[in-house]
Amino acid sequence: MSFWIITLLLALSVSLLLALALLRGSRMRSASDSEGYDVQVYRDQLAEVERDLARGVIGAEDAERVRTEVSRRILAADAEKRGARTASEAAPTLSWAMAAVLVAVIVAGSFFLYRDLGAPGYGDLSLERRVAMAEELRASRPDQATAEASVPDQPAPANLTEEYKNLVAELRETVASRPDDLTGQSLLARHEAASGNFEAAYAAQKRVIALKGEDAGSEDFTYLADMLILAAGGYVSPEAEDALEKALSLAPRNGAAQYYWGLMMVQTGRPDQAFRIWNSLLRQSPADAPWVPPIREQITRVAREAGVNFTMPPEPQTGGTQLRGPSAEDVEATRDMTPEDRQAMIEGMVQGLAARLADEGGPPEEWARLISALGVLGDLDQARAIYDNARSAFAGEDAALAQIEAAADRAGIAE
Repeated sequence: MSFWIITLLLALSVSLLLALALLRGSRMRSASDSEGYDVQVYRDQLAEVERDLARGVIGAEDAERVRTEVSRRILAADAEKRGARTASEAAPTLSWAMAAVLVAVIVAGSFFLYRDLGAPGYGDLSLERRVAMAEELRASRPDQATAEASVPDQPAPANLTEEYKNLVAELRETVASRPDDLTGQSLLARHEAASGNFEAAYAAQKRVIALKGEDAGSEDFTYLADMLILAAGGYVSPEAEDALEKALSLAPRNGAAQYYWGLMMVQTGRPDQAFRIWNSLLRQSPADAPWVPPIREQITRVAREAGVNFTMPPEPQTGGTQLRGPSAEDVEATRDMTPEDRQAMIEGMVQGLAARLADEGGPPEEWARLISALGVLGDLDQARAIYDNARSAFAGEDAALAQIEAAADRAGIAE
């Protein structure tokens, strides 16, 4: 309640100051009576004519002519004065009305603007508290079954022919009679997904992973997560998170898994981590990567929520991803340099990489490379600072932390 009292008083104070300025200007305008001044001047002129006539300076005929002209001017000025007085009497009423409207607009407008854009009833949230709230949201979010129950039934894809439906039905019967058939389970998972039966698809994919055992790869877990997410209407459940975690532990550069991990971060209140993941993935992915279009559709909003001044990068080129490093021209330029110039160039490139990672983020490989380079340059204080930042940025990502720890070991700063 105290918040609303303070904001109301502030809004009233500002609006009253503006209203007083408006009224003061009106009074100053009404106080200037130029018409009355003109009438007094003309009366003085009449008196001067009488004095000149008495002294014989002008004749009676000239005096009469001057009297007539000055009298005419007096009448005109007096009429203007009466009109100005009427307008000045109406001006205070109009000014007061404008002042009242101004106060109402400022106070009411501020209230409705804050109601739509602000967060009434909430205090300031520190970064630590925001992170804790996000962790609470992530830990308490609904499970897969709850999410699926809230998703409305979706019709089957319209392009399915009766022949295809019959083949899928036959495949279900065959696989049901041979549950340990890996090929059959794999086919069933794909065809159930194509039929829009995502729950049946992820059930079959779980069986595929169970049959493969330790041979199950990152793509197997990614496909399982994909089916779980589709079955939940785009929601990344704790079960899908487990599948993604296993996929990334086997292949940290798995693009689809990285995309879904970023999506989970968005859904659990961590747009900062989502932006870092998606921004790095977007800049490294080929143009035909299936996760590029959804990232480009969402990343501007996520960057805004994360408080990042983001510029959409140009369309990526097909051909895979490479870490950015010195170009052929950079290498050629170092051949004719003195050792001092070469050292300065290397330090400049390292600092450039540090600035880019601070502004845009990047994959763990680049953070590890930066830590190693700073260790080689002997800048251990900055290497430790980058090491601490990297550990915070990749908290909970075991594969990424392993690369960063290895780089810290090489630099001699590991704890």
